[in-house]
Parts: sequence; structure tokens; C-alpha cells
Amino acid sequence: MEFRLLQYVIQIAAERNFSRAAEKLHIAQPSLSQQLSKLEKELGVLLFKRSTNSVELTHAGSVFVGKAQQIVDMTEQLRREMEDLADLRKGRIVVGSLPMTGSHVLPHVLPAFRGAYPDIEIALVEDTSAQLEQLTASGGTDVSLLSLPLVEPALAYEPIIEEEICLAVPPDHPLASAASARDIAMAELKDESFVMLKKGQGFRALAHNMCQEAGFSPRVAVESANIETVQSLVAAGMGIALVPEMVTRRPLQGLAPVHLHLQGRPHRTLVIAYRKGRYLSNAAEAFIATFRETMKRLAK
Repeated sequence: MEFRLLQYVIQIAAERNFSRAAEKLHIAQPSLSQQLSKLEKELGVLLFKRSTNSVELTHAGSVFVGKAQQIVDMTEQLRREMEDLADLRKGRIVVGSLPMTGSHVLPHVLPAFRGAYPDIEIALVEDTSAQLEQLTASGGTDVSLLSLPLVEPALAYEPIIEEEICLAVPPDHPLASAASARDIAMAELKDESFVMLKKGQGFRALAHNMCQEAGFSPRVAVESANIETVQSLVAAGMGIALVPEMVTRRPLQGLAPVHLHLQGRPHRTLVIAYRKGRYLSNAAEAFIATFRETMKRLAK
């Protein structure tokens, strides 16, 4: 059994479609189907149930994919360990990031990392919290920048930043005059319309939970996938929003919302997450160290 056949089966299982899998693997679909048929004949079992509309794993296929993923992961970890032994300053790191965190934090971290390790290649993957957790747990990224709490039990993490959560209101909102006078209680917001990030993003869940803990469900007026758009919509009077402190430090062009402190100064914890038991290459260790030092410097 050839190693590449393991990769073929894993990709088909991930895509549930021969055409998409073949495209990702950069081979022709007929060739992929032929290779799979040969493998199934060699093993004496069917790995997939094929129909005109879908491709589903059989029980044998599920077992095969689980073991194949372990072999592929171990091979990749072995390769990275050998790269580390050959040259401690070279390598490649795949970093997962939430778009919001990436746009505000990585412009500070990546130049510092590249300056210290110019020969280490950086591949950046941006996605929602849920997708990044799954990707990191399956070995698709070396590390990912996420916020607590994490759902995926296969992940370990290192806390990096404690960040205050603030309230953004339109400039003409009655609470805007309280900007320097007092902190706002969450219960005061129960009758407000909210501008929120779309579902699937960690900060959306955090904001929703804060409202629930204050005794109400937020009335969502509009959703966006981009935190800058959320800020702009608040400034335009579409509602109020809970936002991380990092976005309040970045001036918006044109009309900007007023940012207020909340009672108790709630915060979120940003972490660098990685799969439990996974070998962290020197490149990954160096990235974590650089990230931590850069954040300390910015906090001063």
C-alpha cells in the first residue's frame, strides 16, 4: 500500500465528493477513482458507498481513515523533527487565526517573527472559531489563535492576552454621554438592538452569553462577518455592540462609535492552541515565544 493512497482516501472522506477531492489532490478524477478501486480490491473491503449524489464512508472506511490520519500525522511530525535537527532556523509553520484577531494582532507579530527567523515559511489560515478548532485538532494547523472557552477536547493551549470587552454605541446614543462618567451595567442594554458578528465566530458566542448572564437575550438587528463593519454599523445608528478592546484602538475613517467600559470590566482570554500530544516544531515554539514577547511589548 502506497503512502499517497492514504492521502487520497483522507481527502475523499473530507470532501465527500470525488471531483473536489481530485481537484485538491491535483489529479484527474478518473485516475482517483481508479486508484481507490485498486486499493479497495487489495484490502478486500469497500471504503466508500457511492451514489449519484454523495460519497459516504462505510464502517471499514471510517476505521481506515482514522488509522490513515494517524499515519499521515506521524509522518509529518517525523519530517518536522528531522528538519529541526538538520537546521534549527528553517522550517514551515501553519498558523490559524480568527479574521478579527489576525487583522489587529498579526501585523505586529508576523514582522517580528520574520525579522528573527527569515528562513521560516509562514502559511496563514483564517476561519471561524469552530472551523479552526476542528482544523487544529486534525493537524491542519500547527497552532491557532483562538479565544476561550475552547470546545474541542483534543486541544491544548497557552494563554497569551487578557483583553477587556467594551460597549460600542452610536455618537448620539443617550449612553454616549457616560463615556467618562461611569461604567455601564449589562442589564441596562436589555431593550437595545444589537449589531453582532455572525454565528460560528467565538466572539459572537461570548457576547451572546454575556447578555444571557445579564438576564436577557439580545435582539439582533443586523449581523456581519467583519468586526470593522460591526463598528461602522454601530456608528451609523443601526444598534449597539460588544467589541474587544483591540478594535477600539484602531481609528475608523468617517463616523466612529463611542466606546464605553462595562461594569466589572469583563474580558476575554486569547490563547495559542495546538493539538494535545502533537510535536511542536522549533518553528512553532519560536512563533509562540515571539507572539508572547510582542504582546508584552505592546502592553507597556
